[in-house]
Amino acid sequence: MNGEVGKYFMQGPVDEGDLLTLSGSVEDVIFSNRENGYAICELGLEPENELVTITGTLPYVEEGDLLTVHGSWVHNPKYGRQFKVESFEKTMPVGADAIRRYLASGNIRGIGPKTAQRIVDKFGDETFDVMENHPEWLADIPGITHKRAHEISDEFRRKAGIRAAMLFFSDFFGGALIVRIYEKYHGAAIEIAKHTPYRFCEEISGIGFEKADRMAQKLGFGKEELPRVCSGILYILSDRAAQDGHLCLPKEELIRQAAQLLEVDPSIVETALGQLEKDRRLIADRRGETVFFYEKSAYENERYIAKKLLLLNRLCPAVDTANISSLIDKEEKQSGIEYAGLQRRAIVLALESGVMLLTGGPGTGKTTVVRALLHIFQSMDARVSLCAPTGRAAKRLSESTSCEAKTIHRLLLYGPGENGVLGFGRNEKNLLDEDVIIADEASMIDNQLMSALCEAIKPGARLILIGDSDQLPSVGAGNILRDLIASECFATVRLTEIFRQAKESLIVTGAHAINRGEMPRLDAKDKDFFFLAREDDGEILSTVRELCKTRLPRTYGEIAESGTQVICPSRKGKTGTDSFNGVLQESLNPPSHEKAEYRFRDQIFREGDRVMQTKNDYMLEWKRDDGAAGFGIFNGDIGVILSIDKRSEKLQIRFDERTVFYDFSLLENLSLAYAITVHKSQGSEYPIVILPLGSTPPMLLFRNLLYTAVTRAQLMVILVGRSEFIRKMVENNQKSLRYTGLAERLGEFK
Repeated sequence: MNGEVGKYFMQGPVDEGDLLTLSGSVEDVIFSNRENGYAICELGLEPENELVTITGTLPYVEEGDLLTVHGSWVHNPKYGRQFKVESFEKTMPVGADAIRRYLASGNIRGIGPKTAQRIVDKFGDETFDVMENHPEWLADIPGITHKRAHEISDEFRRKAGIRAAMLFFSDFFGGALIVRIYEKYHGAAIEIAKHTPYRFCEEISGIGFEKADRMAQKLGFGKEELPRVCSGILYILSDRAAQDGHLCLPKEELIRQAAQLLEVDPSIVETALGQLEKDRRLIADRRGETVFFYEKSAYENERYIAKKLLLLNRLCPAVDTANISSLIDKEEKQSGIEYAGLQRRAIVLALESGVMLLTGGPGTGKTTVVRALLHIFQSMDARVSLCAPTGRAAKRLSESTSCEAKTIHRLLLYGPGENGVLGFGRNEKNLLDEDVIIADEASMIDNQLMSALCEAIKPGARLILIGDSDQLPSVGAGNILRDLIASECFATVRLTEIFRQAKESLIVTGAHAINRGEMPRLDAKDKDFFFLAREDDGEILSTVRELCKTRLPRTYGEIAESGTQVICPSRKGKTGTDSFNGVLQESLNPPSHEKAEYRFRDQIFREGDRVMQTKNDYMLEWKRDDGAAGFGIFNGDIGVILSIDKRSEKLQIRFDERTVFYDFSLLENLSLAYAITVHKSQGSEYPIVILPLGSTPPMLLFRNLLYTAVTRAQLMVILVGRSEFIRKMVENNQKSLRYTGLAERLGEFK
């Protein structure tokens, strides 16, 4: 191992300043983050051993290591002058004296200063060769047994493996990913990369197909090799298709996308499909003349949902019809509410059915039905739980019913199990005790979450799903609520009557008009639904900025400052979220000496920024205000950056009542959220919603996207832009196509 050099390149930008090189030995490791490799060290410079503080991603650096670091000097307001490392080289010490100092520093467990002196006295410059290749020779030294000799050798080889991993992977990945790779595979990491590199994109968080493919290409893997094509196909289904909500793809479409992505002939893709099907990693599902391909887990989840829901419906306990009528009459008297015909029918069917679906737009009385069912089931001594897919939706359900509601993850006790692996504590082996589960915002429940919920419900319990089927479907893959309604296998009620109080809101009446294909009223000046005509994209941008920064806060105060959300049809373009987030960050949370900030790629994150999680992360640990802890921050969750600590490379973010310490290595899953897309707004409500309608891709000008955006507003909705776009959206009743098979599966099993 003499002379081995491990060269490692950091991710992220370098502070301004001349690029310099320093060399020395690590005298002290002040701070080290094992998760991402970030460290703060005291480096003794050669030849005078002058101490300087170095910071950066320095995975597995320890006292006694000899480093050559490349970077620049920076000034930390709190800690003074520091050297920010851009890249570094670690060298093993050469010569007996240097080897002795290295071993005496405690770098190798089991060797202290005295033992280090004895080893070097005996083996001199060959010490490292002996430790690696002839550990039994160490037992000749007094105080070292044969067992201890082999333990020393194992530790030395482990360190060598870490150095080798840093050297090998530095051309492909940043520090945080190298740490994850080594923690996962240890000494086998390099061999796995050389022989099965595509395992990385399936087994290492943060390494997608593109990153693994770039590594594989540099290692000599050909474009047409079967492992590459198989991995690319799985990536299309699990990532690209899933992001569009699809659980499966038609064979021809999958072949087309894979051939295009991988730049191979379609016949090669077809061969790989056959191999994946043979290995049961993909499932082929024939419907008529079309074959659909599923990832195995998505297929099994969909089948399980269908079978379990039909079972729940069959095993529903019988209830006397006459008794139901008297229970509803009694509830009407106690609540002082006379239920409308469809509301009463919904209550009856919920009491009679194992699975019941309730849908309807805003102001149609869904919450009134939920409150009635709660009281009636409680009078029957039934155990009832309320739940929703997101924290905001659960909180809103709690407030509207005066009864605790939980997120589905919390209801199912998501967290580490006995073996430390994260998962749901409630499942087929540990069923929920509840007799009735009422799930709100069911249009947001995706295939994976629905499967977990179904698995935990005991046979004989009732499941009541409530949502608005005219909204956009879930962010995750699947189309659960619409598919269940389309199957016609379960009792379903669609509430259509808008009640008197709701009729006074133009948000409600406007939303229903849009849903019927009619233009909402745009000329009201003193209501809760406003339209500000602007023809030019620049005018739209400046108007929205003025509304958020000045006009709304001046008129409505705190509720406007904290409760205004800009919702856009698209991410891209002059009136997309990317453009608005830059403008609104500059206006609402400008740079300040009092606020720390951090640049990640082309995005600046600043203390006080509103941010959104863009991908499910089941590993993130959070703590609630009441001291409770849990795991999981999910796609669409919105929070505020409380603090940024560059020394530890962490952000502290508050998501509603949960606080998370967020590692810099995870910033690719975070975006600014002053403006969000309509799809990301699902399941949430905001006091004030601003909807900019400027230059928008034609494929996004459809009715239920506009309907979903309008129904996110609680107190006020403001449309800014061109009325022609509103008309186009109202007239276009195109629904976003999702490839799923739940409705067909239910028909098959019924």
